[in-house]
Amino acid sequence: MKAIPEYSGTLRSHLLTIPKCISQCGGIRIFGRRIKSLVFTTDVAIIKNINADAIIAVYPFTPQPSIAQAIISVADVPVFTGVGGGMTNGARSVRLAEFAEHQGAYGVVVNAPILDETISQIKQVVDIPVIATIVSREMDIAGRIDAGADILNVSGAAQTPELVAEIRRQFPRVPIIATGGPTEEDILRTIQAGANAITYTPPTTGQLFSRMMRDYRGRYAPSRP
Repeated sequence: MKAIPEYSGTLRSHLLTIPKCISQCGGIRIFGRRIKSLVFTTDVAIIKNINADAIIAVYPFTPQPSIAQAIISVADVPVFTGVGGGMTNGARSVRLAEFAEHQGAYGVVVNAPILDETISQIKQVVDIPVIATIVSREMDIAGRIDAGADILNVSGAAQTPELVAEIRRQFPRVPIIATGGPTEEDILRTIQAGANAITYTPPTTGQLFSRMMRDYRGRYAPSRP
């Protein structure tokens, strides 16, 4: 392997880094950028301090343009933002997708309950990729693709590698983003199953602060004689 020179500085030497094994996937080239890793977060502090290739910004609330704009304005990398599929659907998701493109999003993500009709309508108004979330082999995956989904976002929990492998057998050329799992072994299984890119869930700022505060308390703990 080629040696890669690296500079991390002093103040930024503790930045979050994605698992190195993610570099083994082939990636997806979108508007000239090759994307192998996506970080799953809406925390702007995490977004500003992690080395992922892109951000996948979905959250369990009705999508709001102000949230998307805040994330896009902070991120130094492409942002793929959620536009609904659960509580939010239909014409509202279409309007959100169109606005997300105007804000600078690199793509829009729709969740599992989205209607195929809504995907088709989104494709009529945007020129950025539509990423459809797949959570089970029972879903009509062919219907999603026929409706215009450009990329599949596979999130099957522990069954993700098997689900990716099945999709890859049926659709050899479809781009697949997949959740990598908690360990490097899980990530590599997902890549080997056929994922082109991996979504990584980082620790929360609360978890990171907890570790930091334990270290600080240790420094000031009274020494024993």
